[in-house]
Amino acid sequence: QVQLVESGGGLVQPGGSLRLSCADSRRFFSINVMGWYRQAPGKERQLVAIITPGGATTYADSVKGRFTISRDNAKNTVYLQMNSLKPEDTDVYYCYARVEALSRDYWGQGTAVTVSS
Repeated sequence: QVQLVESGGGLVQPGGSLRLSCADSRRFFSINVMGWYRQAPGKERQLVAIITPGGATTYADSVKGRFTISRDNAKNTVYLQMNSLKPEDTDVYYCYARVEALSRDYWGQGTAVTVSS
């Protein structure tokens, strides 16, 4: 149905930048809300940013002004540009997609982001 494939994680120094990408490799259905969550070991998964098909966005307070979410509806792809990264941004980042036609939520496999000198 929907298969989310993420890329772009890695190791970066504090103050650096990374860009995450997530694409639905099958593209059978239109995706409604897309976004990114992150999770540290032993903690709950938390919202980073989400975006609607029309481009409305919501960000966690901790990333406002540093991260930018965008999407390409034709490609069922969502991006997360992360600037001014801090060590506390270190987490596994998960892509999220909501398909209203199926009343289902989908998650990517997760991509690790490590911010360290």
